[in-house]
Amino acid sequence: MRIDIITGVPDLLVSPLNTSILKRAQDKGKVEIVINNLRDYAFNKHRQIDDKPFGGGPGMVLKPEPFFECIDKLSGERKYDHIIYTTPKGKLFDQNMANKISLAGNLIIIAGHYKEIDDRVREHFATDEISIGNFVLTGGELPALVIIDAIVRLLPGVLNDSEAALNDSFQDGEVIEAPHYTRPAEYRGLKVPEVLLSGNDKEIKKWKDEQSKILTKKWREYNSAKG
Repeated sequence: MRIDIITGVPDLLVSPLNTSILKRAQDKGKVEIVINNLRDYAFNKHRQIDDKPFGGGPGMVLKPEPFFECIDKLSGERKYDHIIYTTPKGKLFDQNMANKISLAGNLIIIAGHYKEIDDRVREHFATDEISIGNFVLTGGELPALVIIDAIVRLLPGVLNDSEAALNDSFQDGEVIEAPHYTRPAEYRGLKVPEVLLSGNDKEIKKWKDEQSKILTKKWREYNSAKG
């Protein structure tokens, strides 16, 4: 898989993409992640990528030309299965969406910044519009990182435990995982549930299933009340 991110502020992405699981995935050759600096495709000598909005209003809008030039160049070099635009107006990102996108070959993620991008870019190129929540951020770089992290960890061979991603919360519908514990068995008077120390696989599974149901019920009640 190759993921191209188009951004006007590439420095926001460098460190997260070169740390932990994402770095390991790239080192293993499971994914290639390329940051495309929008300013490299600007038309004027000042490398301007934004301008005032037509019709007035606050903020600055990212200009269409650099996006068109960049995406045309990338699309001329390879086929892309998804061109994702990160926007609070998009479809809410979830595990099911991450699973589907992880099966793709190549992706482009358009990270907006400032007020918005010129809507002609979205209209002409975006195959998917994705939001990570009902709130507004300074730019689309953080949502891009969230999406990338969620899909890259699903790629075969990225995680050391081949079943780790399959057992995560939300992989089996809207189901929350049971709590996890590790050594020491007791710390500051806080003890690990005895059943997890018993070695009885049947009872451990029963406990985990019960805890999962309890946590899932709480999660659903919380989100229902919030809605």
